[in-house]
Amino acid sequence: MSALPPIAVLGAGSMGGAILRGVVASGLADRIAVTNRRVATAAPLSALPGVTSLAIEERPDANAEAAASADIVLVGVKPALVPDLLAEIAPHLRPGAIVVSIAAGVTIATFERILGPDVAVLRSMPNTPALVGKAVTGLSAGSNAGPEQVALVRALFETVGTVIEVPEAQIDELSTISGSGPAYVYLLIEALTAAAEGKGFARDDARVMAEQTFIGAAALLAAAGEDPAELRRRVTSPAGTTERAVAVLQDAHLDELFARATDAALVRAKELAAGA
Repeated sequence: MSALPPIAVLGAGSMGGAILRGVVASGLADRIAVTNRRVATAAPLSALPGVTSLAIEERPDANAEAAASADIVLVGVKPALVPDLLAEIAPHLRPGAIVVSIAAGVTIATFERILGPDVAVLRSMPNTPALVGKAVTGLSAGSNAGPEQVALVRALFETVGTVIEVPEAQIDELSTISGSGPAYVYLLIEALTAAAEGKGFARDDARVMAEQTFIGAAALLAAAGEDPAELRRRVTSPAGTTERAVAVLQDAHLDELFARATDAALVRAKELAAGA
């Protein structure tokens, strides 16, 4: 993979910070400027190789300064702060700069309207496993982003996991699966842990059984390259204990339950996008 050009991360909170650390760990970029509101948040990031970390409370023009230093600018501030931030940095962007949103609910149209027609804009939706390099990131290109810009931003996000390119109209739908998905998995682990405790296992042993079973199953799925349904069938011996358990879960209509859950998440995503 080729080296990445200078990068700015405006708002290196939990997600921006995860992406920052992934890029640093990849060794593909050695010129990264990051901003945060507080010195206490910004200071630890200065220890990362190649990172210049700026605190707005010390340097009010930190966002403009960071944006002016970069060819790729990631916008990770809270959605409500995005329009003002874009207006602030627009006069300072380099010619040919690429601006990438990691702010949930803010449309490409908003970015393009404020930044103007000469800026390539992309919208992304990474998820929290970016913290361990296992993210799924949805990526949508704006009207001014060509194949070269998309490929460059894709390479950036591949430092923290897998990238799926989708039309912007599908970004909210993607967020209900991969964006919220880790919470669904953790909820299932909680439930399986509780079931183990209900059978008399100590809390620590119950957690190990539930968590490591999920981790191991996911690792096997990745290594085998098989369809999940096929791997499930291999575990489910005819007339065995697993078959009996799976029948109970299927009778609960898990497919319908997940469809309803993700539909509810999509409704809320639309509400947030509308400012509700």
